[in-house]
Amino acid sequence: MLVGAAFALGAASGAMVSYRLTPLHQDPQPRRVVIPLGSGPAALASAFERAGLSVSATRLAWIVRLRGDGTRYRAALYDVAAGLPLNRLLDMLANGEGQPATLRLIEGYTFRQVRELLDHHPHLIPDARILDEPSLLARIGAPGSSGEGLFLPDTYHFAPGTSAVSLYRDAWRAMDRVLQREWSRRLAGLPIETPYQALVLASMIEKETGRAEDRAMVASVFVNRLKKGMLLQSDPTTLYALGPSFEGRLRRRDLQFEHPHNTYVRPGLPPTPIALPGRGAIEAALRPAESTAFYFVARGDGSTEFSNDLKAHQRAVERFIFKR
Repeated sequence: MLVGAAFALGAASGAMVSYRLTPLHQDPQPRRVVIPLGSGPAALASAFERAGLSVSATRLAWIVRLRGDGTRYRAALYDVAAGLPLNRLLDMLANGEGQPATLRLIEGYTFRQVRELLDHHPHLIPDARILDEPSLLARIGAPGSSGEGLFLPDTYHFAPGTSAVSLYRDAWRAMDRVLQREWSRRLAGLPIETPYQALVLASMIEKETGRAEDRAMVASVFVNRLKKGMLLQSDPTTLYALGPSFEGRLRRRDLQFEHPHNTYVRPGLPPTPIALPGRGAIEAALRPAESTAFYFVARGDGSTEFSNDLKAHQRAVERFIFKR
């Protein structure tokens, strides 16, 4: 009887070894396995199944127990090549050989676009969907009631199964660090009283030009106009005021649209940013070029024409706008 039991145990052990060494698939293309945070054997088996790898949850639980390294498995994205056995895949999980999930916030995104991106990211827990804007900001510790412009444009790396609220918090803290650092390096005499006002101005610069070499001059124009008490007359603020449903080119009556963000009718800076400003736009807002320019117009090739007086600006508009 002891011989029979030993034989059965040896057969089971041999079957388990064979199972661990059998290729998980033989397709030419690798299969991607997504391992979320907090995955135990049952969740691992489900993740393997979603990737098209047939792994028994019961056997996997025994194998993980025998290996004794289940607490080391890292949440990440793993590419399983053809012929890879289960044992090697578990080695990859234990050694952290996967890739993090990523999310990119792009310069010029509005808060509405940021929310859309985070609410529907496949590897984030959508725990921010049920929160309105002020509640979300309170959860992450951000001041105020508007999330516009508060999150640093960057590529964020995180483990699958991360909370969306925590990613909002990371992106806000990253923006706050950049803003505070640049605020400490600002030029003296700027007509900007707070870091938040600098963020508002930077968002306008971000939307006015995509060319790094023009940002400091665009900032200079806005700073010069603020010092003179002139209306800023920034088209992107009017577009923001008109809302995302507006299509087509701005007309004269659009410029007279009464709204707190429309700098054609309201003096000074808008009450909030109008988009996410990048590092370059923040630097330009706080260290603008020295110039006597009060006007600028897009040339149509991505660059900008700057003018010191209204007559020169009108000639530039005639040249670059009406003769296109």
